[in-house]
Amino acid sequence: MLTFPEYILTISCLDQRGIVHRVSGFLAEHGCNIIDSAQFGDSHSKLFFMRVHFAVDDGGVGDAALRANFAALAATMQMNWQLHDAAKKPRMLLMVSKIGHCLNDLLFRYKSGLLPVEIPAIVSNHTDFYQLAASYNIPFHHLPLAAGAAPEAKQVQEQRILDIIAGENIDLVVLARYMQILSPAMCEALRGRAINIHHSFLPSFKGAKPYYQAHDRGVKLIGATAHFVTGELDEGPIIEQDVERVDHSMGPDTLTAIGRDVECVVLARAVKCFVEHRILLNGHKTVVFK
Repeated sequence: MLTFPEYILTISCLDQRGIVHRVSGFLAEHGCNIIDSAQFGDSHSKLFFMRVHFAVDDGGVGDAALRANFAALAATMQMNWQLHDAAKKPRMLLMVSKIGHCLNDLLFRYKSGLLPVEIPAIVSNHTDFYQLAASYNIPFHHLPLAAGAAPEAKQVQEQRILDIIAGENIDLVVLARYMQILSPAMCEALRGRAINIHHSFLPSFKGAKPYYQAHDRGVKLIGATAHFVTGELDEGPIIEQDVERVDHSMGPDTLTAIGRDVECVVLARAVKCFVEHRILLNGHKTVVFK
């Protein structure tokens, strides 16, 4: 069966007349067939966002020429753009502490082929999940960091993480309940490529034991939020959220169990959107093409 190379093109720029026409025209002129396309114009930021999944039907058009020629078009419209090989699986680093439900869920999705990624490493400040990592044949890096550790120790530990990221050519870092606050320098180094799962429906019930806070308030909905990591704790651009209804008969342990299920689903959705190149940053917000 004859197959053609496929790409995903993402674009953001100032909204202006003719963007879709010029992009689709470029692809047609270069022997490309659009498989699916989505676009959004934000009336508040005055920005335009676009994601195009296409195949190169013309065997005479190579990757380098496609990129170079589109760069010329993008320059005329001041586009921020990325062209991704759809066949390439992003490389993902998982970070975890002592709570493993999100880690376990992502590993299962990866092994089952539901999440098209490569996972070359798992990092933890504890040893709880080294056997789980071994069962998936994934290298486990134990990089301990004591509570209240000196800034110098934190800097050394984070540099080791950055070395792993560089050495393994990591595209995405996922904090799968990694219960350490990253330094501003670390957040900046990972800008736009680190996702955290927050065990609450932001911006409510921040801090320790959010489900206990929710129980004390008698909430009827609990949820979880996946967002990009920034230097402002739990204030990064939101990617995905979900909620579950609860009632007065449920204790905090039940709320925690329900909440953990929501966390797994929300984080997995956010990661899948990232690896399929569906997320574009729009200031402090995101545009997520479904």
